[in-house]
This record gives sequence, structure tokens and C-alpha cells, in this order.
Amino acid sequence: MSLSDFACKNAKPKDKPYRLADGDGLYLLVRNNGSKLWQLRYRYLEKENILSFGKYPLVSLLDARGRRDDAKRLLIAGINPSTKRKEEKNAAIMEARTTFALVAEEYVTRMEERDAAAATITKTKWLLEDLAGSLAKRPINEITPAEIFQLLQKIEKSGRRETARRLRGVIGSVFRLAIVTLRAESDPTLHLRGALQPPKVNGRAAITDEKKFGKLLMTVDEYDGWPTIKAALQFLALTCVRPGEVRGATRDEFDRKKAVWHIPAERMKMRAPHDVPLSKQALSVLEEVWQLSEDGGLVFTSIRSTKRPLSENAMNAALRRMGYGKDEVTAHGFRVTASTILNARDYDPDVIEAVLAHQDKNAIRRTYNRATYWERRVTLMQEWGDLLDALKANH
Repeated sequence: MSLSDFACKNAKPKDKPYRLADGDGLYLLVRNNGSKLWQLRYRYLEKENILSFGKYPLVSLLDARGRRDDAKRLLIAGINPSTKRKEEKNAAIMEARTTFALVAEEYVTRMEERDAAAATITKTKWLLEDLAGSLAKRPINEITPAEIFQLLQKIEKSGRRETARRLRGVIGSVFRLAIVTLRAESDPTLHLRGALQPPKVNGRAAITDEKKFGKLLMTVDEYDGWPTIKAALQFLALTCVRPGEVRGATRDEFDRKKAVWHIPAERMKMRAPHDVPLSKQALSVLEEVWQLSEDGGLVFTSIRSTKRPLSENAMNAALRRMGYGKDEVTAHGFRVTASTILNARDYDPDVIEAVLAHQDKNAIRRTYNRATYWERRVTLMQEWGDLLDALKANH
């Protein structure tokens, strides 16, 4: 005879636990302390098993019957309900432990394994660990678009629109890794496309007037701060590379006899090796600073240690101490200056682009240009060094 809710409610405890059967293996276990627990007795592979469904009245009679029927359906399919429950519990535990921070850490490790630029890895860590820190302990599959949008809006409202945009992209990359490794079902950042304010475009502050640039170069020559900062700015102007490429330069990258600087692919923005012809002026700067570094080590070392490069902001900070504002000139702006002056003087634009390591989108043309323009680049870089001397003399 089946149970009724009245019978379940009014079942009283006895000296020993007893069972009230409902049928088809389901019963209510009444314990001597008065608690009541739904259980199902069943056989699987000729072995008796007991599966609990929860306490009455939190689990009603109707719910207990539904769970019994679900278990019976699993048995018909050849599945042990107890094993199924343990698997689901373990999966839920694993999902709760699969936090955003865990997948983010794996994403950074993969970046390191594919030899991403050190600066890119450092920036990514900062974005994920510092700016996205509020997501760190959250199960990744529970994070919502609204949660990420709220995080990005805080950054956006502080005026860092470009940072918010980059963070959205990096978070999206972490979610895509989680999806392909079956730890998330979707990428919530896809819903945020168009939701953020566009970044304010600010060009690199640069001096493009030849006379004013000559004055800046004289000011750099007269700078009495840390010698590697002065040398780095001089070398930056003479080689037309990016500030990070100067800061990370090591002695073994230079062939001073052949007057060539070999920058490896992993230190280049476009992930391709770049050879820089060194003018007499560039070699002279290199000679002056060479003694301050150790064999095979960094050339433009930090004031604190020969094992560390100049900080990312060291050159810009020096320019500020010289009296130049951030809206007037930046270290990266030296490349803008070179491009502007050289183009204005009618040098071949393709050779200028090769000097600046701007890659042609056409792979065949890119390879051809790299081979063809070398001698012209050697000539151009020496003429550029001579021109800078003339600008300083006539400022």
C-alpha cells in the first residue's frame, strides 16, 4: 500500500529506526531521533544498493516518487544511480573549483610556451591579475556579461577607455580557452561588442620641426642624469627603433665590426627579426655605454642593477626633467620624427618603412624588400646620423 502525506507527517519515532514502504523500493526511514529520510532500495549487478533522496518534509512524497522513477529509468538504461550521482557531484565540485584565475593562469602559460614577447606577457598578467582581480575566485562558467560589463565600466569611467577595450579582449581569450577545454559553454564578452566607449585616439607626441628637434638632441647630449638613459635616448634617435627594443638590447645582439644590430623576432612587435644598420654616430654611443654592461648582458641597464633594463618610463621621465611636456614629445615619438623628416626630404618611402620595421602585408614583397633595401638602408642610416649632427650644430 502506498504512503500518504498524512502518514508521513504523523509517523512517530520509536526505540529503533523503522521503514514506511511506499512501493517499488521507495520507503521513508524514520529514525529514533525523529528525523525522516527518503531512501530507495534497488539491485544493480546482483548487488543490493541504497540511495538516499533527502529529508522529509524538505523533499515531499511527490518529489521522492519522482526521484525514484528517475533512478529506475537509469537502471533500465544500465546505469547505476549511485554512481551517476557521485559523478554529477564530482563534476559540480570541479566546476566550482574551475575559477577564472585558474584558466587565466593556464592562458598566460600557453603564451609563454609559444614565446610571446615578455612585455606582452607582463601586460597580460597585469590585466588579468590586477584589473580583473574581482573575477579571480569566481567559477568561470558562472560569470555573466553583466558582471564583466560592470568591471569594464569602472575602468572606462576612470578615463582608460583603451585599457577597458584591451581587458575585454584578454578576458575573451581566457573564455575561449575555457570553451575549447570544456570548462565553459560560451564567451560572455561577445555580448559586450559595441557596449564600450571607443578609445580616444591620441597620436604619439613628437617634434617634427627640424630646428626644434636639433635643440632637443642638444638637450639630450647635455643631460647629466644616469648615463644609460642619455645613451638610450641618443641611440633611439639614431636607430629609429621602438623604445622597448632599445631597453631590452643585449651585447650579444651587436656585431660592432660589421656595424649591425640583430634584434631577434621575440623582441619585435611584428614577431620578425630586424637588422639595424649602425651609423658611425650610433657606434660611438654604443662604445660609450658598452663598459657599463656585463658580457652578454643588457646594454642600457637600470640605475639599480646591471641585471635589469631601464624601466619602461625611464626615457620619458628624462624628457620631462629636460623640460619637455608629455604632449610635446615622447620617446616613441622619435620614430614619428624620423618618418616625417625623412619623407619630407624625399627619401624612398619603401626604404623608410623598412628602416621602421613596418611589415608589408604581402609576404613575397616583404621578403624581397628586406633583401633589396639593405644597402640603401645602410646609406640612409648614415645620412640620418649625419643629418642629426647637422641639426644639432644649426639649431
